Amino acid sequence: MESSLPPAQPILPLALPALHASHGGCWIDNGRAHGQGGDTFARQVSKGDAIIAAAEPGLIVLNAPLVASRLGYPDLAGLDLLELFAFIFPARFMVPTPRGLAHVLDLPEPQGDAAVPAFLRLAAAALIAETARPAWQEREGAWTVLQTMSRLHWPWAPHLVQTIRRPERAERWLFTRLPEWEEAPARPQPAQVVLEPDAIATRLATIAGSDAEDRPAQRQFAQEAGRAFAPRGRTREPHVVLAQAGTGTGKTLGYLAPASLWSAASGGTVWVSTYTKALQRQLRRESRRAFADRATGERANVVVRKGRENYLCLLNLEDALQGGFQGRPAIMAQLVARWAAYSQDGDMVGGDLPGWLGTLFRRRGMAALTDQRGECIYAACPHYRKCFIERASRASAEADLVIANHALVMINAARGRETGGQPTRIVFDEGHHVFDAADSTFAAALTGAETIELRRWVIGPEGKSRGRRRGLAARLADVASYDEDGGRAISRAREAAEALPGDGWLGRIGEGMATGPIEHLLAAVRDVVHARDESGGQDAGYGLETEAAGLDPATISAAGVAHDALEALRQPLVRLGTRLEAILTDPPDWLDGSARARIEGARGSIQWRCDTLGGWIALLARLGGPADPDFVDWLAVDRSEGREWDIGLHRRHLDPMKPFAATVLAPAHGVLMTSATLCDRRSIDAGAEPDWAGAVARSGARYLSIEPRRFAVNSPFNYAAQAQVLIVTDVPRGDIAALAGAYARLIEASGGGALGLFTAIRRLRGVHGRIVDRLARAGLPLYAQHVDPIDTGTLVDIFRDDPRASLLGTDALRDGVDVPGDSLRLVMMEQVPWPKPSILHRARRLAGGGQAYDDAIIRARLAQAFGRLIRSDADRGTFVVLSSAFPSRLISAFPAGTPVRRVTLDAALQSIVASVSGPVAGAIAPAVSGDPA
Repeated sequence: MESSLPPAQPILPLALPALHASHGGCWIDNGRAHGQGGDTFARQVSKGDAIIAAAEPGLIVLNAPLVASRLGYPDLAGLDLLELFAFIFPARFMVPTPRGLAHVLDLPEPQGDAAVPAFLRLAAAALIAETARPAWQEREGAWTVLQTMSRLHWPWAPHLVQTIRRPERAERWLFTRLPEWEEAPARPQPAQVVLEPDAIATRLATIAGSDAEDRPAQRQFAQEAGRAFAPRGRTREPHVVLAQAGTGTGKTLGYLAPASLWSAASGGTVWVSTYTKALQRQLRRESRRAFADRATGERANVVVRKGRENYLCLLNLEDALQGGFQGRPAIMAQLVARWAAYSQDGDMVGGDLPGWLGTLFRRRGMAALTDQRGECIYAACPHYRKCFIERASRASAEADLVIANHALVMINAARGRETGGQPTRIVFDEGHHVFDAADSTFAAALTGAETIELRRWVIGPEGKSRGRRRGLAARLADVASYDEDGGRAISRAREAAEALPGDGWLGRIGEGMATGPIEHLLAAVRDVVHARDESGGQDAGYGLETEAAGLDPATISAAGVAHDALEALRQPLVRLGTRLEAILTDPPDWLDGSARARIEGARGSIQWRCDTLGGWIALLARLGGPADPDFVDWLAVDRSEGREWDIGLHRRHLDPMKPFAATVLAPAHGVLMTSATLCDRRSIDAGAEPDWAGAVARSGARYLSIEPRRFAVNSPFNYAAQAQVLIVTDVPRGDIAALAGAYARLIEASGGGALGLFTAIRRLRGVHGRIVDRLARAGLPLYAQHVDPIDTGTLVDIFRDDPRASLLGTDALRDGVDVPGDSLRLVMMEQVPWPKPSILHRARRLAGGGQAYDDAIIRARLAQAFGRLIRSDADRGTFVVLSSAFPSRLISAFPAGTPVRRVTLDAALQSIVASVSGPVAGAIAPAVSGDPA
């Protein structure tokens, strides 16, 4: 954003105290002038003094939960600049650090921790001054929200009432400000066109731009990708193209070129599916180059689609604003309402809602503002015509390009409720994750958490429950009054749902007081799992599981009773779905467009629940009988930090690509799967052919008896000059102190810019706690998943923004993190990423070739982690594995030509220092010989 500060009117810092707490210490600026110049200064204080100061009202902080975490004082409630920013600049991006705030406000960046408190006072004044500027873009609605915030005793309200004046005319509030979506006719069937290779190359050159370098590999990739758009010859035989393209090939523009060419020529829609939100954001940016804006007045031709649970539900928000939320959550709801009025698409997860906003409030109420439980009442909602979800659904039916995720594409194909029909031309980017997404999508889990949600969906609020939740009878009251059979089906479904677990089910099971057939089954499952536990108390904080085989008669009997109870619920729901279908086929006089849309939505939700119940019933029917070779069944008790939170029975396909092929591939006409790690790397020879066997098996093509087309091109980067892999051999396995010392010295050697990847949260926390203060004193900030109260996306933003920062994390950071440049110059793995020895993994390992199956998984994980390091021609970096027992057969995971050495920790430190250029190296060189943590 442009400078918010009028240069002719310098801003004076707010006359309030400010506190900054880092792992290097605590600093307070009390806001009182000292000396003749009227300047203030910050003083370093102890953590105890900082807590005393934090107990007083009117203290300015930045990211109160993070400060509270560092102080160990959870009751901190100061004037949080992040809340002020979210009010003044809703839907604007900002990295939530002093550096990030300085950049967005065009203020001088504070140099060192001691300068931060004074900066916070200046930033507060600058933000408040913005509200007095006539050019403030987000003025509309601010005065109205501020009146409510004042009644809620929001700490910033008294400081804003002087600058935010009452408007001369009444403001449009959120529900009147949002535009309505419009119905549109069905899109005609796309024309059958054949893309010529020369036309694809021309299109690629056009969207890449005249100043782009000539990349033959990218051109070949684009032309191969174009084969997925050819007319299909036979039903259930789509064109499938598998394309492995190394990092830096330019895959995105490579497939957008033929996709945009086909869409323009055929009038059809292309779906691009990703696994990570980071790639979705990248696609949103780059797609503008390939899909030019349509004529003024027409709808967007590029639409980002996600599952319903990602979007703000306006009815839930209205309930929250009208008293459903109290205290701090009510303030959060007002800030979300401010954002919703300016949001591009209402996407609360990865969209333009700041990822850090939800973490500012103790009660994580963000999920309550979305449609998490499939309770949408569709046309019966007063905000239906302005609904973000419905707008996105309709826009995707008319778009040239829909950017979605793997889960949404698969769920939509399985449930078949997407407006505009199923996608027929699909690009699966991050194709190595299609197997994982299918594994989750086509799974069955009969658990306490799932069954209680089904009970709430059918019955509605019980006891002292509040909110707008309504049961099936309330949502379909008009159907019950009109159709006698439908009314009876609703009543019977409600009666049958009483057999499902209710509130407090987990406590009753733990006390041996289970009620109802499902709770008795879950209690039996818990007893079996604990009885078969052979861990000897090890990893007591983690979940337990056992095979669903050799079960005792009591458990099988409980499963039979539960089976009958679930069937008793499924039957009236099936009957109700049939009655709704009859009403839609032969509509009564009262069935207007609004009622039809509501009943169609209810019918889809009922079908979804019937499918879920069908999966549970099939799972229970198998207990005590012969195993089904196509499935893996097991019992589990889920635990977190020693506390049980769920119990259940689970079923997964041995190969989830079988249902994927039937539901996604078969209806499609063309599918492209692409990734930098689509194939297993078994050879270190640069000229070796890719091993396509695993990629073909994981495409699902063999279940349709088709032979996919294959294409591979290596990365253009010079890994021999740009990267090195160091396998450190002298850090003892299992020694957390030694591991922490190694991490600290490695981060010091690189001067920050390090990404540390862990296979266990417990070790991550152990290492972080031992080294964070030491690094902070050296001016090297360290952040960590599962430690800092910050969402993962924001942690990556902070890491990317500060070249001296480092980040520790788990699997979520191993893939999909794009941090080019100097901010990432070191990737560390604390050990070989072995697969978790679960029952599911054991079954697939047995079917997939034993050790070779494991090795392929590990090589893929190593390749994905290494792929974070070199993202451009200018990148340089080191990849470190702290494992003396690193098998040589796994070295082929790294790109051909990459230097790989087994070294001691001291040698690794010297090598890293030598690889760091410029003044940073000189600043951190002494740390190489420092004492371990």
